Amino acid sequence: MIACVLPSPALIETAPLRLLDVPKPTPGHGEVLVRVRACGVCRTDLHVIEGELPKRKSPIVPGHQIVGVVEESGAGAVRFSAGARVGIPWLRRTCGVCEYCRAGKENLCEAAEFTGWTADGGFAEYVAAPEDFVYPIPEGFGDLQAAPLLCAGIIGFRTLRVSGIRPGETLGMYGFGAAAHVAIQVARHWGIRVFAMSRDPRHTKLALDLGAEWAGGAQEEPPEKLNAALVFAPAGELVVAALRALKPGGTVAAGGIHMSPIPAFDYSLLYRERVIRSVANNTRQDGEDFLRVAAEIPIRTEVRQFGLAEANEALNSLKNDAIPGAAVLCV
Repeated sequence: MIACVLPSPALIETAPLRLLDVPKPTPGHGEVLVRVRACGVCRTDLHVIEGELPKRKSPIVPGHQIVGVVEESGAGAVRFSAGARVGIPWLRRTCGVCEYCRAGKENLCEAAEFTGWTADGGFAEYVAAPEDFVYPIPEGFGDLQAAPLLCAGIIGFRTLRVSGIRPGETLGMYGFGAAAHVAIQVARHWGIRVFAMSRDPRHTKLALDLGAEWAGGAQEEPPEKLNAALVFAPAGELVVAALRALKPGGTVAAGGIHMSPIPAFDYSLLYRERVIRSVANNTRQDGEDFLRVAAEIPIRTEVRQFGLAEANEALNSLKNDAIPGAAVLCV
């Protein structure tokens, strides 16, 4: 099969992904083999490729927002029939027995495996994955439109929920890429008022088109103080900007897996019970809840399509904020 392989981490400007003919995976016990139709391009892929996340498997096939069709089931896999359309997300497997898994916090499992980081992902024609961590794709979403739901959507949804935001309250979104452009649709569906901050005018325009009351530069003060803020851009200085805009008792929720250092700030920004918290991965329940809500709304994703051979180009565009919405590889 054809796959985009990363031999070793390197800057995306060097076009490190190589289009190679590699062996087609064989599904193991409890796994399904999926013929990939589309795979979203995520900033986490960029962190893996450029080595900002520690190397876990090398060489590696990135990609973890996978939409495809079940072609074959391994021994013991009975959940999906051949031909079922499914999605494969970032969280690939957990141990199921540790204190976190038993407490419903499998996103914190120390033995967790991740698609496109610890195991080969979806920048390829085929991928194998444990069927217990695979989602059925709701009707109404095309392959390209469904792909960003599987990480940008799920992580944006979890970030929104852990912020504690409630209907009628004010929410700031710092960085308006793939996750934010999905999360804002959930927020507006829940009756939440949204203010968007981004360094790219194309992204602020998209935010306004999707229902933001106001949109401005990344470091601008929103017109009202915020009950909660979501930081999606991997820029630590935005955590400080979000704190400045936060009401007492509010929460800044950081939705990324990697972030540049957060600058020192005065304790007065944190005082009055303001909270900073991170979002680590997601649980399967997050994914199930989000996909149900996404179908109810229904979510509409803004996508720019690339071919598998254009993966380096897509990631370059992502790094330079040149894609309003999400980039998706059509396989």
